[in-house]
Amino acid sequence: MKIAIPLIGGKLCTHFGHCEQFAIVTVENGKIAKQETLTPPPHAPGVIPNWVADQGCTDILVGGMGEAAQAILQERGIKVTCGAPSDTPENLVALYLRGELVDSDNACDHDHDDHHGHGCGGH
Repeated sequence: MKIAIPLIGGKLCTHFGHCEQFAIVTVENGKIAKQETLTPPPHAPGVIPNWVADQGCTDILVGGMGEAAQAILQERGIKVTCGAPSDTPENLVALYLRGELVDSDNACDHDHDDHHGHGCGGH
C-alpha cells in the first residue's frame, strides 16, 4: 500500500490542488515502512492526480477534492478517501490503517457552492 497525502506546513492540506508537497507513505505489514515528501508539478487540470498515480500510489487521503481529480484517480485505480482532518501524515495513516478514517464530506477550507463540483461523494 502506498498512500499519498497533500501537505501544507507539514500537515494535511484541506484543498488538494493548493498543497505545497505530498507525503508518500509506503505501508508494509500494517506499519509505515517508508515516508517521502515530494513536491508536485505546478497545478493544472489533471496534472496532479496523474502525477500521484505515476508515483505508484494505491490510496490518497484528502480533505477535499474536485470531481474531475477524483475521477482521474479512480480511473487509475487509486482509492480516494475524503474528509480527512488537518493532521500529520503519521497520524492520518495510523487512523486510516485502523479503519477510523472514513470517506465523508469534503473539508474544503473555503466556501463553495455545490455546483462547482467540489463535493466528495456523488460518484
